[in-house]
Amino acid sequence: MRGRNIDDILAGIRAFAFDVDGVMTDGGILANLDGELFRTFDSKDGFAVRMASMHGYALAVITGGRSESIRKRFMTCGVRPEDVYLGSRDKKEDFNDFCTRHSLQPHEVMYIGDDLPDIPVMQACGLGVCPSDAVAEVKAVADFVSPFPGGRGCCRHSFEMVMKRQGTWTLDVGEYKKKF
Repeated sequence: MRGRNIDDILAGIRAFAFDVDGVMTDGGILANLDGELFRTFDSKDGFAVRMASMHGYALAVITGGRSESIRKRFMTCGVRPEDVYLGSRDKKEDFNDFCTRHSLQPHEVMYIGDDLPDIPVMQACGLGVCPSDAVAEVKAVADFVSPFPGGRGCCRHSFEMVMKRQGTWTLDVGEYKKKF
């Protein structure tokens, strides 16, 4: 944790931001003959996003992917459409926009990324996390390397760390039914 107290950091997180390919997916992308792209998402990772949404955490998707299917997928998890940054070529700029619009300080956000474009955000946020199969350069700057790979529980584990520390990893079935 680069010399910082993990418990204090987890206690101060108010928002989650994350990449998609290699973080919420295993990085594999299928394409049909028309060029339409398909991704596979882990349902447990998605449920963690829903839990965070239900408990009032701000959420952002910052991805280089351009498919509207990404926006639609995360809207079903409680992410506001305007907080899905598609085609991001400067992730730190989009991260800063997200922080400004939600009145967040960068240190109040956990960011999960796996590849080179994620490094500037990981260095700017409060807690930079990467999956176990992230590239070496990202692992070198990450505050925490999840024991789980991308698309296979990395996000679930990371969200749970924060929410359990803050006592918000609780499911109210009535609220869940209303929201989702």
